[in-house]
Amino acid sequence: MAKYPDFLPDPMDNNPLHISRQIDDMLKRRSVIEIPEFYVGTIMSVTTSNVFSDTKKTKFMGICIQRNGRLLTSNFTLRNVIDGMGIEIRYDLYNPMILSINIIKLQKSLDDELIYLRDAFPEYSTFPEDMKPEVLEDSSEVPIDKRLVKMKPWPWSRKWERHLYKGIEKLEGVPELFVQRRKLVEDDNVNNYDTLLEYKRHCTEEMLYNICKRLAHHEKTVVQPRREQREKGFLTMGPKLATRGSSKSSDVAGATESSD
Repeated sequence: MAKYPDFLPDPMDNNPLHISRQIDDMLKRRSVIEIPEFYVGTIMSVTTSNVFSDTKKTKFMGICIQRNGRLLTSNFTLRNVIDGMGIEIRYDLYNPMILSINIIKLQKSLDDELIYLRDAFPEYSTFPEDMKPEVLEDSSEVPIDKRLVKMKPWPWSRKWERHLYKGIEKLEGVPELFVQRRKLVEDDNVNNYDTLLEYKRHCTEEMLYNICKRLAHHEKTVVQPRREQREKGFLTMGPKLATRGSSKSSDVAGATESSD
């Protein structure tokens, strides 16, 4: 389920029919638009329909800093710094207004969320609009971005020192009282005593088996033919593109394979 975290239902939802109907709608939407694999830390672009734009669509690129929700309520947030201003847009994953989702750089972060980038230096959230997609082989593992983020001087918009984030450099200028509180959190983490935490993150084996079975059928009937068709089209155009220069052909290859 790592590739499809949005299909993991809420264990508190004990209505199988309600869950099944939502999965039906999600698979129908995925048969119309390609929703690629992505994680918190992935750099991606989203094109949405916009009736107020001259082109009738709007494109925004940024780093995924958060994924929330389950099933049809699944959503994700992208962040980018444009003209010195931090901009964040939250998208509903199955919103019919989304025209396309393209992966620029597929990667994972050290933390489950990157909302602390709001108080980090801008270079960690700045991505040019003409950034070239990076190709990642289908068989290779998704890389983990192990860079440590340097935060702006204290104070911040939130008390990040109270969280056990792995992707932040050693905090400087934090009052000693806050340092002691962080140590208390590390020594006495409330999650260590949450006996329902594992249950909240998973569902029953029977329900998980049925979902995985439907996803496997979707991979076979929709995802795989779509990938083969794209590769076939690329191979057909390959010799013609090669005569125009290797740099252009490599750019097209990156843009083609990045959408996987």
